[in-house]
Amino acid sequence: MAEQSKKIPGIVVAGTHSGSGKTTVTLGLMTALARRGLRVQPFKCGPDFIDPTLHLLATGRLSRNLDLWMSGAPFVRDCFARHGATAEIAVVEGVMGCFDGGAASSAALAKALALPLVLVVDVRSMAESVAALVKGFESLDPELDLAGVILNRVGSRRHLELLSGALREHCRAEPLGTLPRDGAFAIPDRHLGLVMGEEAPLGPDGLARLGDTVAAHVDLDRLLALAATGAARQIPAAAQFAGQGVRIGVARDRAFCFYYEDNLDLLRAAGAELVEFSPLAETRLPQGLHGIYLGGGYPELHAEQLAANTTMRAAIRRWSESGKPLYAECGGFMYLTQEIVDFSGCAYPMAGVFPVRARMQKGRSSLGYREATLKGGAFFGPAGTVLRGHEFHYSCIDSMPGEVERLYRLADGREEGYRIRNTLGGYLHLHWGGTPEAAAHFVRRCGEEK
Repeated sequence: MAEQSKKIPGIVVAGTHSGSGKTTVTLGLMTALARRGLRVQPFKCGPDFIDPTLHLLATGRLSRNLDLWMSGAPFVRDCFARHGATAEIAVVEGVMGCFDGGAASSAALAKALALPLVLVVDVRSMAESVAALVKGFESLDPELDLAGVILNRVGSRRHLELLSGALREHCRAEPLGTLPRDGAFAIPDRHLGLVMGEEAPLGPDGLARLGDTVAAHVDLDRLLALAATGAARQIPAAAQFAGQGVRIGVARDRAFCFYYEDNLDLLRAAGAELVEFSPLAETRLPQGLHGIYLGGGYPELHAEQLAANTTMRAAIRRWSESGKPLYAECGGFMYLTQEIVDFSGCAYPMAGVFPVRARMQKGRSSLGYREATLKGGAFFGPAGTVLRGHEFHYSCIDSMPGEVERLYRLADGREEGYRIRNTLGGYLHLHWGGTPEAAAHFVRRCGEEK
C-alpha cells in the first residue's frame, strides 16, 4: 500500500506533576469521547506498561507507547500516523510532569508530533495562583502549543469562578473544564504503579461514571476543535505479517503482562507467529515452538501459584537446557532464577535456569532508561549493536557467578544481559522501535531451530 496523506486530530494530555490526576482525566476523556461514538486511538508517552491496559478498557483499542528516547522520532511519528489513521481522534497520555524527562518528555512529544497539549492542574489548594502556575508552563517553552487546561479537584462553583477568571485574564491556554473534587475516581496502585486494566480497577460502572462526569464538566466540542488543528501526515504502509513458519511462545497472563505492542508487531513483521501461553495456568508448552519470550510483569504476586506449577517450571528448564532460544525480561528473568523471595520473606522455587535468587525489596531497586551495547553476537545482532530500553524493578538478585556470560555493556558501565546456553535474561526491558533489525535477528535465530 502506497503512502497517503491524512489529517489525524489529536491531543497530548500532560500534568503539572506526577499525581496531578493526568491518568484519571485521560481515561475520562477517552471514555467520554468513545461514548459519543468516536473511534479513539490511545497512546502513552514513555515506557509505561500499565496505563496502556487502562486505555484499552476505555477505548476498546490497543494503546501504543511513543518514546522518543527509546525509539527515535521517525518511529514515533510513523507509529502515531499508522495507528491514528484508523481513528477519529488520538489521545496521548503524557508521563510525569509536562517537562520531566527532557528529550523524552510529554512536552517534547507534543512538539515532535505537532499536537496541542492540554495541561491537567490539581487545584485543590489554590485559587487565582493557578494563573501563575500555568503561565510558567507557557513561558518555559514558547514553541509548545499549550492550548488548554483541565482543572482537577475543583471544590465548588465559586472555586471554579476564581480559577477560570484568573486563567482567562493572564494565560493563553483556555480553561476547558474540570473534574470535581467529590468525584472520588481513585485507581488502586501497587509497587510498580497502578493496577492493570485486566484487573478492572474501576470496573465498567466506575469507568462509565468517570466518562459521564468528564462529559458533563469538560467542553468536549472545544477540545475536539483544538485537536483538529494539526497538519496532515504521511501514513506509512502497513506492515506485512508474512509468516515464515517460526513459532515463538509468548508468556501472557497475570504474572507476565508487560509487553510493548510494537515489539510484538515487529516480531510478526519479521515472520514470527506468536503463540501465547500461561505459565500460571498451563502445564506444558505449546507444540512446535522455535523460541520463547518471557516478558515482565508481577511474578512476585503469583509466586506461590507459579511454584506449584512444577510441570511448567520443568518444561521451561528443559527447554533452556536443550539449547533452544529463550529470551526473558525482568519478571520473566525472575521466573528463571532458583527462587523468588517475596515481600514477606517467603521463598518460592522457580525454573532454576540461573543460579541466583530474586529477592523483593521494600524500596525501588532501579529505575531509568538504559542503553546497551552487545558484547557478543547472538539474539539481537552482531557485537557492537546498540539497543535501548528501560529498567524498573523492586527486586534484586544475588551476585551472578562470574562464569555466566554478560551479553550487554550498559552506558553506565555495568554489565548485564546474562546468557546461559541460548537463554538470555536480565532486568532490561528493550524496545525495538529504533532497532527493528534486532527483532528480525531474534526471529532468524529462532528459525534456525527449524
